[in-house]
Amino acid sequence: MAAMAALQSSMTALSLSSNSFLGQRLSIPPSLSPLHIKPRENPCLIVVKLKRWERKECKPNSLPVLHKMHVKVGDTIKVISGRDKGKIGEISKIFKHNSTIVVKDINLKTKHMKSRGEDQPGQIIKIEAPIHSSNVMLYSKEKEVTSRVGHKVLDDGKKVRYLIKTGEILDSDENWKKLKEAAKEKTEVAAAAPAADTGAAS
Repeated sequence: MAAMAALQSSMTALSLSSNSFLGQRLSIPPSLSPLHIKPRENPCLIVVKLKRWERKECKPNSLPVLHKMHVKVGDTIKVISGRDKGKIGEISKIFKHNSTIVVKDINLKTKHMKSRGEDQPGQIIKIEAPIHSSNVMLYSKEKEVTSRVGHKVLDDGKKVRYLIKTGEILDSDENWKKLKEAAKEKTEVAAAAPAADTGAAS
């Protein structure tokens, strides 16, 4: 009995209580507390470079952001860098969402067309691929020089573009008439094509 009493007293002495060291919570000094850590005044900003296949920058209405360009459809330009450096051509199409242009007979790419029935067999054609607008400069046919573009307001209040080296005005009424006539011809050809197909089918 005495041995049992001694064993019980020793177990009670070793039992953990709320006042013992192991039963208490560890107290963290205020100097090491995470609540007192001050944030950095100049945090490091990480900029992630977008991939080519990722979506472009868009407006709140989900439309792409259009960039300002120094060239327009119908302008005569000269390629200043790339494989076709030194060639001269006329702009036929522009894409403002990525600042690229399509020039006639410049930057030709080979495209393999699949056959679409017996009437349209497969073929290999050349198409005009777009190039970036920063790779071209406006060209003057009269003086045969390239120049940067400037903007000025005429006496009648119309704002136009002009070549800084030669002073030649680009946005003239004659150029606009030519562009309108070319657009009308394209629409007429596009409208006549379906009519010809329906006539041949009948």
